[in-house]
Amino acid sequence: MNIDLARTFLEIVETGNFNKAAERLEVTQSTVSMRIKALEDELGRPLFVRSKTGAELTAAGTQFRRYAAAMVRVWEQARQEIALPPGFRTVLNVGGQFSLWDRLLVQWIPWMRTALPDVAVRAEVGLSDGLMRRLGEGTLDIGVMYSPQARPGLHIEKLLEERLILVSSRRDAGDSWHRDYVFVDWGPEFRQGHGQAFPDLPAPAVTVSLGALGLQYVLSSGGAGYFPMRVVRSYLAAGRLFAVEGAPEFRRPAWLVHPQDEAREPWFATALEGLRHVASLENED
Repeated sequence: MNIDLARTFLEIVETGNFNKAAERLEVTQSTVSMRIKALEDELGRPLFVRSKTGAELTAAGTQFRRYAAAMVRVWEQARQEIALPPGFRTVLNVGGQFSLWDRLLVQWIPWMRTALPDVAVRAEVGLSDGLMRRLGEGTLDIGVMYSPQARPGLHIEKLLEERLILVSSRRDAGDSWHRDYVFVDWGPEFRQGHGQAFPDLPAPAVTVSLGALGLQYVLSSGGAGYFPMRVVRSYLAAGRLFAVEGAPEFRRPAWLVHPQDEAREPWFATALEGLRHVASLENED
């Protein structure tokens, strides 16, 4: 069976919609429909019930789901291991959100090279939704993210907790920090806590969804915003940024996600312990 058929099936399961699956796969909707038709013809059973609101799995589709995920996982593993350079026994696929690569995952990779020199590491950047999808498909071994979703077969544990503090480019910002405030969207929990802490705050002139972008804006053009202590510590020490006294702080947990597979070889547990160790060194208090 063409592996693209299984990937397309899983994408529809993930999105619940043929159109959205086509967008993610960067193909036309007719291509998605033809792939599912070919798959249903091979299996001899309908896999989806389509409606105006989307697509739902049939009983046969529900049964096929775990087989499709296994096929994609085995195919990716075979493709990667065959491509391994001499001297490596396997490859570990790791994905993390952009701001978590800074210091945390970047420090973990050299730790891995020392502790497990015969394990190749493939690293990539992604958002929580995409990383969770890859973990579910089996094409990603470890994910580090801010907003995981509980799914069968995946283990989720808190890896670290970031401390978000309000900083300003002005030493004397005082109560006027909101005049040039840059709102960085750190996720739903932050938005909720922020709204409760500042119910009367005027809508900011600048809103960004990427912390690194917001920080560069504040450093280059001036302003105030919430950022992780581990990121702004050096700027505070250098006098380029200043903590706003009396401002509330927020906590933002980062999570480690990986498949629950007791048959994993011991080296995988070593890799996880390395991540936990590096994370334990990131004290933000």
